[in-house]
Amino acid sequence: MISGCVRSLSQASSPSSPDASGSTGFVPAVTPTLKQTTPQARPPGAPVASPTPDPPHVLPTRRSEDEQYTVRSGDTLGKIAQRYGVDMNAIIAANDIANPDLLEVGVVLTIPAGHPLPPGPDFKIIPDSELVNSPGVASFDLQKFIVSQKGYLAVYQEEYEGRMLSGGEIIAQVARDYSVSPRLLLTVLEYKTGWVTRSTADAKNEYPLGFMHTAYKGLYRQLAWTANNLNRGYYLWKAGGIASWILADGSLVPPAPTLNAGTAAIQYYSSLLLNKADWDRAVSPDGIFAAYQALFGYPFDHTLDPLIPAGLTQPALQLPFEPRVSWSYTGGPHGGWGSGSGWAAIDFAPPGDALGCVQNDAWVVAVADGTILRAADGAVVQDLDGDGIEQTGWSILYMHIETRDRVKTGARVKAGDRIGHPSCEGGVSNGTHVHLARRYNGEWIPADSDLPFDLDGWISKGTGVEYDGWLTKGNQTLEAWDGRNDGNQISR
Repeated sequence: MISGCVRSLSQASSPSSPDASGSTGFVPAVTPTLKQTTPQARPPGAPVASPTPDPPHVLPTRRSEDEQYTVRSGDTLGKIAQRYGVDMNAIIAANDIANPDLLEVGVVLTIPAGHPLPPGPDFKIIPDSELVNSPGVASFDLQKFIVSQKGYLAVYQEEYEGRMLSGGEIIAQVARDYSVSPRLLLTVLEYKTGWVTRSTADAKNEYPLGFMHTAYKGLYRQLAWTANNLNRGYYLWKAGGIASWILADGSLVPPAPTLNAGTAAIQYYSSLLLNKADWDRAVSPDGIFAAYQALFGYPFDHTLDPLIPAGLTQPALQLPFEPRVSWSYTGGPHGGWGSGSGWAAIDFAPPGDALGCVQNDAWVVAVADGTILRAADGAVVQDLDGDGIEQTGWSILYMHIETRDRVKTGARVKAGDRIGHPSCEGGVSNGTHVHLARRYNGEWIPADSDLPFDLDGWISKGTGVEYDGWLTKGNQTLEAWDGRNDGNQISR
């Protein structure tokens, strides 16, 4: 790409291989003790199987016949198994593979048809509003809570991109950027490490959440990977894009069709790290659910679902640039923040012949009236409902906005007012552009969904391939293209 967002390491989705025993080592640091508060908490053993009335979810159809697959460079058995939704061990058996860690490029593998397997547990762990950084957590005092628990997290510090961040600042930033509930991030951290409530902890642990990759050392990067994959499970489930979980030991578990998206997200995330025995525990009443309840009480007492009300419509939005200036539509629907979030974003590149990350004097402008809630590190977030709370109602993310001339936090802007100049600041980008995304009640709104972008009458549509897509208005159609051509020019 020459004028769009690119994937960063924080968007990787494959853990390292399990050890010889099949265990990744991701086991609970402590056995959670259920908090007995009144009246919200439920006593241990109380029935919690169906706290939300989710109808059966339509799952992708499983194959009925074997297929042939030719191994390509970069393939692993785990990746192939996940691509086809087949237990890795079934591929090993079907092809008499002696060493699963060695695959030769060009070898043709038989991919066995999926055989009916019993679905995984339908136990619901959290409501959707406790997965998303939603109105339900808007008033949560994260720093006060961390201090009150007197655990290692309260004194933890880490340098990230030249700044020294406290444990609470790390949780807050990841929750804000990925739009994942800080209570859930605390819960997962507590379940794995005990850092929230225990003052004694392994300060030398560079991979506290168990994702063993050299690019993910430290709490910030571990939590960013976690939030990205919680989002991936949540939005894939809502889009009907998951037929089965592939666990870290190659086990295949079809999800129960009545899961809610928040629970599906935890089941998916846990599948990336855990073997079958550890996964079974993590998604049971004795696992992450119990860790949450020990910290915050019964999860479904916090339910604010549905986050997206029936019949929701988008407010009037205009294109994010000034009149009579031609920009390029360079990126179709893709991740709002990280590759795991819903495909909530589209990209536009400014006029000019220079390619790559170059300074550009064109202006990004507000797509609607509203208040600027924050403007830093390339990101500008605008609140459209006037309450000054990012987790409620509609909010707009403008990404890669240059520090020079950038609008200030707290400013009230009208549609068409200048926000700043497009750039490569913030995130990862290989070309000057603006990345535009929407959220409602903290949930990313996919640009290729039944609630597409409508910008001055230009309607977004995807192809099912990230970054590919169109904008249509009447009989006009623009195709996203990574560069500038006659077919992707757009102006107001």
